[in-house]
Amino acid sequence: MASALTWLVRRATLILAVGVFAGLVFPSMAAVLRPLLPVAVWGLLLLAMLRLDWRGVIRHLRRPVATASVVVWLLLAGPVVTFVTANALGIPPGLTAALVLMAAAPPIVSSPALAILMGLDAAQAMLAMTIATMLMPLTLPILALELLSLPLDITAGALMIDLALFIGSALAVATLVRFMLGRQRINDVAPGIDALAIVFLLLFAIAIMDGIADKLLADPGHVGMIIAVAFAANTLLQVAGGLAFVWLGRRPALTVGFVSGNRNMALLLAVLPASIHADVLLYFALGQIPIYVMLAVLTPIYRRLLSEGT
Repeated sequence: MASALTWLVRRATLILAVGVFAGLVFPSMAAVLRPLLPVAVWGLLLLAMLRLDWRGVIRHLRRPVATASVVVWLLLAGPVVTFVTANALGIPPGLTAALVLMAAAPPIVSSPALAILMGLDAAQAMLAMTIATMLMPLTLPILALELLSLPLDITAGALMIDLALFIGSALAVATLVRFMLGRQRINDVAPGIDALAIVFLLLFAIAIMDGIADKLLADPGHVGMIIAVAFAANTLLQVAGGLAFVWLGRRPALTVGFVSGNRNMALLLAVLPASIHADVLLYFALGQIPIYVMLAVLTPIYRRLLSEGT
């Protein structure tokens, strides 16, 4: 059993890259799994909170200026830069809304585990993910709806409450489980938790593609354009995040770059209304492709950059 779990975790990037295309190749499977999408998102959040290394987080909190700077970049500066850039390029309103929401979302919950695979700073990734996830119910609704007036068909207060309940419930359950089991027992079953997280990620990757195959056949040009934009946005945010924090050193800067490009759009997908602009929902689905695919592509690049810096 232990060897199987190790095999699953070590091949996570390849498994997830295959999974995101499985939903396109087997649309009926994506349709069957679609109702489980909110469960997968909530489960991933719960497992991330359960595995949270508070000692590593506290260690990074001793650098308050660096920590605050990263959070401000992730939740405020990044989305504003994205909004200005999208408007300057004449990107349509629906797609602009999707890009800004993506840039205002916290890093994906699996970023600490993936940072380990890539040789990055897992504790820093976890800190960024944790703080950004906790603050997002406060920052994103105000930024997106009050300041940028994005067409989301929901009020800032309603979005704030929905996000707070979704995130808060996962945190509450994780805290209860940690109290009941104790840190040592959780550490003992850590490989199983990580493997379960990969299963949830795979479930999410397949389910999120429900209906995308039909859209691809109906309008391949539009779908292809959004995929290209998703890859460009992921890449540019990684580059921008890395360059903005070179003053922290190579490894921290690359870690910030990684979490900057890979955002947890799933949290928003779980709480946004179905009546939202179609391009937002389409982007949130297709935006998973660069997240899953580029993990396999960028891992050797990040490792090479880190080795050159030693």
